Amino acid sequence: MSDRLFSFQIDARDEGTGARCGSLTTPHGTVETPAFMPVGTAATVKGLEVDQIHATGTRILLANTYHLALRPGEEVVARLGGLHGFMGWNGPILTDSGGFQLFSLAQTTKVTEEGAVFRSHIDGRLFELTPEGAVRIQEMLGSDIAMVLDHVVGLPNEERAVRDAMERTIRWAERCRRAAARPDQAQFAIVQGGLDPRLRVDCAGRLAELDFPGYAIGGLSVGEHPDDMIRTLEATVAAMPPGKPRYLMGVGRPADLLEAVRRGVDMFDCVMPTRNGRNALAFTDQGTLRLRNLKHRLDDQPIEEGCPCAACLRSRGYLRHLFLAGEMLGPILLSIHNITYYQRLLAAAREAIKRNCFESFAARKTAGWANGEPSDEQ
Repeated sequence: MSDRLFSFQIDARDEGTGARCGSLTTPHGTVETPAFMPVGTAATVKGLEVDQIHATGTRILLANTYHLALRPGEEVVARLGGLHGFMGWNGPILTDSGGFQLFSLAQTTKVTEEGAVFRSHIDGRLFELTPEGAVRIQEMLGSDIAMVLDHVVGLPNEERAVRDAMERTIRWAERCRRAAARPDQAQFAIVQGGLDPRLRVDCAGRLAELDFPGYAIGGLSVGEHPDDMIRTLEATVAAMPPGKPRYLMGVGRPADLLEAVRRGVDMFDCVMPTRNGRNALAFTDQGTLRLRNLKHRLDDQPIEEGCPCAACLRSRGYLRHLFLAGEMLGPILLSIHNITYYQRLLAAAREAIKRNCFESFAARKTAGWANGEPSDEQ
């Protein structure tokens, strides 16, 4: 990968924390970090057109190798212009390797040193994914950033199982590095090691020796306590290359994002904004709103004052009506709002970092989030 096509520079650091903001340059544009990537698993962020996604402030998307390889197949995507042409998105795209499916589809997956064999969740047929195969599929998909294939296990877990998965992840990363052939695609390695700081530091150091363009933290938010996640994250980030982008995979509550930014993480993805949006839950600076609640029936307020999204042009009462009536517009509007909220949150975090006031910014946000609605009363 040419430095002209892919580069990362740190533009500012917060003096009181490890928070930093930077610029991630890819063949399809530059992304300001910290950055949030909405999840477009099957080359679509559910229910949203690309213009709507762009209007939220989103500049980079995530798509999934495993799901696209099953349907429609990487050959189809390649014939129809690669992911960018296929889905009509002109900005950067990152593809996950399918490693997370080793965890999420564990009951139908067999892992060996060669790779993983899945039972398709669509039609039951066998699907084999090796490190070399994950690279080949992602090169055909044509994403800007491709993830190495890693071995993810649930947490908590036995030390031996976590160590074995970590060691396999390093060996698979080496195979992915050797298999990479596309000059316009950057490859990120993934640090594993469960909740053991020693394993995480060991993994990060050994992967750093392979000199990948970027590094991710995988295998968190898979059943562990949030406090354990933060402790593990802190030890891991400290061992990662300081001049390379750091990506925390699949972690997702607004509070988690700020805790990770405080420790120097640059990139995030999570299904939470869209999944919760489809279930009538909206994120705001005053906590979450459950728009099915009876209290919103005659509520003429927008979800959040000052939010520029399409959902906030309507009242909470109208949005509640859409969900109770089963209208598809409700999930669409709430997904737009929640992605917009995440993008506004990280844009504000970037400004706070530049002003050296990230700690006070994060404290204000955290205090506001404590006010969310707890009940699901209809």
